[in-house]
Amino acid sequence: MTDTNKIEVIDLEEYIKGVVAAEMPAEFELEALKAQAVAARTYAVKNMLLIDENKGVNEAHITSSEKTDQAFQNKEKLKQKWDSKFDDYYTKIAMAVNTTRGLILTYDNKPIEAYYHSTSGEKTASAKEVWGNDLPYLQSVPCTWDTQSSRYLDNKEFSLKELENKLNRPIEMPASINNQSLINILERTDSGRVAKVKIGDTVFSGQQIRELLNLRSTNFNFDLKENKVLINTVGYGHGVGMCQYGANGQAKEGRSFKDILTYYYRDTKLTNIKDIKELDVFRNN
Repeated sequence: MTDTNKIEVIDLEEYIKGVVAAEMPAEFELEALKAQAVAARTYAVKNMLLIDENKGVNEAHITSSEKTDQAFQNKEKLKQKWDSKFDDYYTKIAMAVNTTRGLILTYDNKPIEAYYHSTSGEKTASAKEVWGNDLPYLQSVPCTWDTQSSRYLDNKEFSLKELENKLNRPIEMPASINNQSLINILERTDSGRVAKVKIGDTVFSGQQIRELLNLRSTNFNFDLKENKVLINTVGYGHGVGMCQYGANGQAKEGRSFKDILTYYYRDTKLTNIKDIKELDVFRNN
């Protein structure tokens, strides 16, 4: 499904080129782009299987919306984005996709949920701490390769009135501006992200605060200064699966796309899509 709400048929590998080009900077190392290609292909194949199983063959397998699926850009959009660098960048993207052609990640002979994000900030998150679904291959792992990401740190500032408006509830100012009782982080996840935070008399989840205040991640801290609420955020995205800037950092150190993928998706295997009909997911459905 495209952004024009039309269902279009496109070759899987051509689709993956458009996803990699939209989801990861073309300036990244080739091995990082290869890792992105495999993750994107796995995500697409997994989604195709679920759609065919639950909705039928007349439904779109996937959309081009990054809000619901993977981002995708066709050649026309990429030419506008890259201008004079289009030929060089597209050749590089095509190489990453073509050299990993047909490869997907599997666990227990089934395509995995190949989630990925921009910048993890110290550690990736487990699927369980973000969505409550404990998947053995989506566990929290240390990530120290993404500190050069332009999205690694972010700062936002709100007046108390602005904070009240965004949270849609009144907030009583503490007796002293140095009194941190206005905002208290009650619980963090194993990867250091905020699970629960109390603001005034109301307890929010970290994800609620991220959405309400439009923060880059749930790894944040609050501070009060001169009648302002300062929020410092580390990382960008949900934090689950492959860290894209971390993948690029690993590639710069000489790690292959296979090394990168098996680091972020633990105990998974690379499987060629041509063998997909032999997988359990096909035999049992």
